[in-house]
Amino acid sequence: MAVRTLLKKGDEVMVLSGKDRGRRGKIQRVLAGEGKVIVEGLNLAKKHARPTKTNPQGGVIDKALPLPAGKVMLVCQGCNKPTRIRREEAVDGTWVRVCRRCGRTID
Repeated sequence: MAVRTLLKKGDEVMVLSGKDRGRRGKIQRVLAGEGKVIVEGLNLAKKHARPTKTNPQGGVIDKALPLPAGKVMLVCQGCNKPTRIRREEAVDGTWVRVCRRCGRTID
């Protein structure tokens, strides 16, 4: 079952709960089928990697794990605060995302 989310790759979000609560980051990837997002630099786990051609040293690397999309909130560029978003139909018939706090369209 696909979960409909209004979050997109490159959006700045703030984490609402968990060990990274209150921290901000950019979305690297949206996993719409699972309803999760991967935020760069947040929800990190240590992964032990064996040496390969691309990583000849091997060792311990930090890997960003998925967060539930409901646990993050989009940060509006206009008001610079976390906000809910809604969809509105533009004049040309396309759908745009709109900040519920200030009413600004989100690219």
